[in-house]
Amino acid sequence: MARVACDNGAVAAVHDDLSPELVAWIGEQPMFFVATAPSDGGHVNVSPKGLDTLRVLDPFSVAYLDLTGSGVETIAHLRDNGRITFMWCAFSGKPRIVRVYGQGTVHEIGTAGFDERASLFDELPGRRSIITVDVERVSTSCGYAVPLMALEGERDRLLDWARAKGEDAMPDYRSAKNTKSIDGLPGWRA
Repeated sequence: MARVACDNGAVAAVHDDLSPELVAWIGEQPMFFVATAPSDGGHVNVSPKGLDTLRVLDPFSVAYLDLTGSGVETIAHLRDNGRITFMWCAFSGKPRIVRVYGQGTVHEIGTAGFDERASLFDELPGRRSIITVDVERVSTSCGYAVPLMALEGERDRLLDWARAKGEDAMPDYRSAKNTKSIDGLPGWRA
């Protein structure tokens, strides 16, 4: 593990894997970010994720439950090149940032890959896919500029929207709104 000292004794480091200490810290964070980008230019995408949608499967693999939304950038970019980065920031307690870089795979609802992993997650309305990631690099940094914030609670609006729309209407919604990325890459396979 390479280490670089930050101010006040904190350490920026590259880790061999997701250690039990990092996994515990990740589990305490109320949200994470997912970043992807297409191969040939186009728009870089960063998506905030909340709710109980993330699982560290082992020191070298992570999965998250992808919920239906207005876009399909992560799915399209993963189909294009597989590259994905997760980031967690400490908004309370000691400052810290953790980044996990890897290669992601999309397992759409209704496929064997989704069915094999579905029991890892609560059956949230609007489930669209499970994204699995083979971890290639783990890094930590200081996070001194990340603000301190208090968590008021989860937002249920996306779940309320999906419940109101109904699972029977989700395939038509995805076909209408999720088949292409903003750069025209293939997204949801109807």
